[in-house]
Amino acid sequence: MKPGIHPPYGPVVFRDRAAGFAFLTRSTATSDKTVEWEDGRTYPVVDVEISSASHPFYTGTARVLDTAGRVERFERRYDSGPGGKRGSGERGSAR
Repeated sequence: MKPGIHPPYGPVVFRDRAAGFAFLTRSTATSDKTVEWEDGRTYPVVDVEISSASHPFYTGTARVLDTAGRVERFERRYDSGPGGKRGSGERGSAR
């Protein structure tokens, strides 16, 4: 690495305020706020809006969209299925 051009890399606490979850890791992110960690040392803390503790994908509260129902509703609405208003449903038919 080229000396003098990289930011300092050290321990930082990331805290998810929504879930009350925090973890200690190493990062180049810094903050003026500090927090006393479980080991008794004081570390800079970075507050984040979302983490694996509060993200719907990781918590299992993600909604699965019914894509088959959406396709059927589209076909009913625009009647684009086989035998519909737009012909046999095939593309590029010759006239």
